[in-house]
Amino acid sequence: MRSESQSKSSKVTSRDGTPIAYRRSGRGRPVIVVGGAFSTAESSATLAGLLGRRFDVITYDRRGRGASGDTAPYAVEREIEDLAALIAEAGGAASVCGVSSGAALALEAAAAGLPISQLAVYEPPYGSDAADLRAAGAYRERLAALLAAGRRGDAVELFLSRAGTPPGTIAAMQQAPVWHAMTALAHTLAYDDAVMGTGLVPTERLRVTRTRAMVIEGGCSPAPLRSAAKAVAEALPRGRHRTLTGQTHEVAPQVLAPVLEDFFAA
Repeated sequence: MRSESQSKSSKVTSRDGTPIAYRRSGRGRPVIVVGGAFSTAESSATLAGLLGRRFDVITYDRRGRGASGDTAPYAVEREIEDLAALIAEAGGAASVCGVSSGAALALEAAAAGLPISQLAVYEPPYGSDAADLRAAGAYRERLAALLAAGRRGDAVELFLSRAGTPPGTIAAMQQAPVWHAMTALAHTLAYDDAVMGTGLVPTERLRVTRTRAMVIEGGCSPAPLRSAAKAVAEALPRGRHRTLTGQTHEVAPQVLAPVLEDFFAA
């Protein structure tokens, strides 16, 4: 258990030699936060600050982002190894919180047998039927073509459109400073897509997971995301389900943190 409360930035070396940058703050039992698309360690700073009152919190730049390396070729297994390196750095076991595609990565890591003591995931964006499967395949092909052509902005727009972002909002984002940051991370959209597998809930794979888990959804999120959360909770042998009233896919850290505190403290 750490006694320091201040934030510290450092790097750990993953199994393939890739440096993974992380921030560590708070005190107590270790909790690692796994972010979704476009996220970095900084993106999770507010949630980390709230959790840091009771836990030793690690946020990190997933490979290809921020100050972390990006060794080719990419494979989901390498991202699982990145998380394994962070768990080792935390002391050999840790609770993990994953958000969106980061939730899918956390679920894959738990299924792979990483020493995750408790797992909380927020809205892994899986689909559930043949139409979702076809849509995921079409998105994957289009995304790969845009990235191969160096059309990073178009790749970001494709992702946002698929996520349901209104055209007017996308247009406003394109004129804002955030657009540069997002286009800089456009290549990692392919990594997030790979983490999602076929795009459907990996029911059989989740059934081998023995970690105590909580799957959380927002009460105002789109129906497909809510259905996926319930399906994931049902597939996990030790899974439970929780709805946060009034929340969407962009969950408020101030609402999520108390739920995670209660779960991880048990």
